[in-house]
Amino acid sequence: MAPSKNILLLIADDLGREQIGCYGCKALQTPELDKLAASGSQFDMAFASTASCSGSRTTIYTGLHTHQNGSYGLVGSRNGFQTFENVETAPEVFNKIGYKTGILGKIHVGPDSKYPWQTRKSDGSRDTAMIADKAEEFFEEAKAENKSFFLTIGYIDPHRVLATRGGFGNVDGNYDPRLKDRFFEPEDVQIPQFLQDIPEVRQELVEYYRSINRLDQGIGMVLQALERAGLADDTLVLFLSDNGPPFVNSKTTLYDAGVRLPFLLRVPGKASGVVNTNMVSYIDVLPTFLDWAGHTDLQPPDGSEGPRRGRSILPVTDATAVQTGWDHVFGSHTFHEVTNFYPTRYMRTRRYKYHRNVCWKLDFPFAMDLYASLSFEGMRNSGTKSTPAMIGKRALKSYICRPPEELYDIDQDPDEIHNLAAEPEHQERLLSMRAALEKWQAETKDLWLWRDGMSVHIFKEYDYEREGLKIPDRFDFDVDNPGTKDVVGYPQHPQQ
Repeated sequence: MAPSKNILLLIADDLGREQIGCYGCKALQTPELDKLAASGSQFDMAFASTASCSGSRTTIYTGLHTHQNGSYGLVGSRNGFQTFENVETAPEVFNKIGYKTGILGKIHVGPDSKYPWQTRKSDGSRDTAMIADKAEEFFEEAKAENKSFFLTIGYIDPHRVLATRGGFGNVDGNYDPRLKDRFFEPEDVQIPQFLQDIPEVRQELVEYYRSINRLDQGIGMVLQALERAGLADDTLVLFLSDNGPPFVNSKTTLYDAGVRLPFLLRVPGKASGVVNTNMVSYIDVLPTFLDWAGHTDLQPPDGSEGPRRGRSILPVTDATAVQTGWDHVFGSHTFHEVTNFYPTRYMRTRRYKYHRNVCWKLDFPFAMDLYASLSFEGMRNSGTKSTPAMIGKRALKSYICRPPEELYDIDQDPDEIHNLAAEPEHQERLLSMRAALEKWQAETKDLWLWRDGMSVHIFKEYDYEREGLKIPDRFDFDVDNPGTKDVVGYPQHPQQ
């Protein structure tokens, strides 16, 4: 029998980089995640495409951005976003090549027909020890079946408990005697740069930390089970989070706090203890898995949406220096809940970040769990008659009311506060990044590439010359100057 090429994907829910020891957190110990980082590569510049749970998972499972795969926002309930039928997903392709596929815990993608994991155990429990037991059963089944496996574990932690304020699923004993609960004091927490240092924030971080502590232990138990099964040397392990922490100014936004995330990759045969600064995207995950499985040329069948946008990370996994071409990423966010419509696209280079807020005249919306949080209530009430309410270093007003374009020098302004889009000395860079983003939007058939308030992808189907259609070259419809006689027209073939 040929050596197994197993895959273990561990997805945390709403976990930021700032809460993991190997990424610099001093207030909370995460020894199991730190050990995983030390045994492989810790990516420092890993970016989700979107900042919402369901959508982010679909980019991982498809190698396509959300505006390509149809999962524009959250699945389930009355949200209803679903992966398109002509999109090939990870469980489909790995079933096809003979893997044993499975998922434990949080699934949060749909429809079920597009995600046909052979073992599918959806579970809302936060008992991470019990989840480790189920993983061990799966490992033993794969051995008995003499099959390579692809197992995903979707942890609920450290997501908030919905319909509670400040709750993170913590109960006495943390569900299982093998899990050692740890209590934190408000004065001991480390305030992320995107939040205010107020009592309500500290109170929620205390509970958030307890949830992360439980998650860390559970991951250690899974990796120990993998060792006991004798499969560790044949298994690629990837740990990541779907989006940033469940606080305003992070989750649901494309600021770095929402999309620059933990990404720990251990590949048998590759160097360990690597801090990797190459820029990678979550759309690279599926191509990486296929490369590990020996199927680099396996593309979606005819009629499928594609080709996949990502590429395999394996060639740069243990690189200690930045490699040519790994210097920028793109991202796409449109909805969270169905009522949270705010389409934004971004381009991130090593130093600069460009945001295109398509419907910028709308107020930036709140996910319900963030709006109801104690931390947001404290921040919105932090202003006075003479000083504005703040969220971190950002005025609450500027968080809600955003301009059409934002450009930031991340080296000088890591919190993305000082917008350079209107500054003359940055116009060349603004135009260059805008053009690169629009080229990417055209290549990916993004419906939210707009001119004059209309979708370029839709109106380009017209024969411009024959129909006499002239599209003003501007983002929005100008109600004060609606005419088209004396305006510059948008290019007939924007994709070129």
